[in-house]
Amino acid sequence: MRLEKCWFCSSTIYPGHGIQFVRNDAKIFRFCRSKCHKNFKMKRNPRKVKWTKAYRRLHGKDMTQDSTFEFERKRNRPQRYDRINTEKVLQAIPKISKVKATREKDHITKRLSVGRVNRRTEDRRELEQSISLVKAPSVLKEDATLTLPKQKVTVSYAQTENTPMEE
Repeated sequence: MRLEKCWFCSSTIYPGHGIQFVRNDAKIFRFCRSKCHKNFKMKRNPRKVKWTKAYRRLHGKDMTQDSTFEFERKRNRPQRYDRINTEKVLQAIPKISKVKATREKDHITKRLSVGRVNRRTEDRRELEQSISLVKAPSVLKEDATLTLPKQKVTVSYAQTENTPMEE
C-alpha cells in the first residue's frame, strides 16, 4: 500500500482517495481533497496559506529538521525485505514515534516561552501606566514613588465648516 503526500498541504493520501492532476509536461500533482485542488487551480502559494504544512514550517510553527523525519522520506527504489529486518523495524516504530512526540513537545514549549516573556513585559508596562487602578488614591498620595510624573498635553482644535464661527 503506497501512501502519497498532497502537493499543496503535505497531508497523507490513502489509496482510493484524492485527486490527481497531470500537467502537459507529465508532472503529476496529487491532492488530498478538493480544497487543496481548488487552491492549486487559483495559483495560491502553499507557503502563504496559513493552514498548510509549508506555512507552518516556514514560520517556525513546526519542526523542520529532525532525524525522525528520515523514516518518513519517500523512497522510489524497491527493497528486498527479510523477516528479521522487518520485525526489528516494526519494534522500533513505537520508540521512534515516542521520540518524535517528545521532540515536538519540546519545540512547542520553546516556541511558546517567547510569547510568555513578551506577555509579562506588556503586563508590567500596563501596570506601571495604570497603577492608580490597582492602588487606592489615598495610598498614592502618601507614597510619591508609586505615581508617574505628569506630562503636559496640548490640545489644538481645528475649525471645520459645521462649527459656528465667532465674530
